[in-house]
Amino acid sequence: MSSSAILALGIGVPPSSHFIYIPVIFILGIVIGFLMGSKATRDAITFEQRKAAEREERKARRQASSSAAASSAAEPPK
Repeated sequence: MSSSAILALGIGVPPSSHFIYIPVIFILGIVIGFLMGSKATRDAITFEQRKAAEREERKARRQASSSAAASSAAEPPK
């Protein structure tokens, strides 16, 4: 392309603020993404821990009720 074609398209050298603005916005996006991702990960870990604790609680309750039923069945009727 000739220089007259470039001028006709309106393509020129970007201003110096362009070379500062674009990297700053890029880094800002990375930082915000990192913060949001780490918060989502912490929330997911907390949710999984809570779910595991509830599962253990249900298992303990089920074992307690089955052992109580087994002990009452083992007693002879009066």
